Amino acid sequence: MDLKMIKEGGSAGTFSAPDTLFGRDVNDALVHQVVIAYQANARHGTRKQKERGDVAKSTRKPWRQKGTGRARAGRASSPLWRGGGKIFASSPDENFSQKVNRKMYRVGMTSILSQLAKDDRIRVVDEFHVDAPKTKLLAQKVKSMGFDQLLVITDEVDQNLMLSARNLPNVLVIAARHTNPVALVRFPNVLLTRAAVAQLEEMLG
Repeated sequence: MDLKMIKEGGSAGTFSAPDTLFGRDVNDALVHQVVIAYQANARHGTRKQKERGDVAKSTRKPWRQKGTGRARAGRASSPLWRGGGKIFASSPDENFSQKVNRKMYRVGMTSILSQLAKDDRIRVVDEFHVDAPKTKLLAQKVKSMGFDQLLVITDEVDQNLMLSARNLPNVLVIAARHTNPVALVRFPNVLLTRAAVAQLEEMLG
């Protein structure tokens, strides 16, 4: 698979990329599963609802069992009553994780990369860095390459890149080892360094 190379100011030929990463058949169902699982595994239990044992209500029986003509009632904290506890209440230790085995994850990731390559949304660059930790420098560099929203995947994110990119809402710079399906599908364009392609091939090939 040949990917277009780019540099500041314009294109710079093509790059022969491995078909194991960028030339696979796309499995849409698996891509969906991998993305949903990644998002679910990032969730934390931050909700707490009261069960019937947590509600501040008297445990006294509201009325006697028989003879009133009303339905039987045991306590006012019943989930059937207004102000009572909640059935199947949410808990802070709720587990949202979904399991995706390693082989499925690799196929899902390579499917995303292959689709990006087919849509001509991937570019390769020799190396990517800025001379100083300044957001303006990185913004100018991205603009000179013709991008507005961009995911940059490098072999290593140095201090200058990290500090320059953190205030740009439409630019994300990550190391190849941190590549994830959500970041790949979020951005309309992806820029890879040569070293990052080699790392991805080692991880996912």
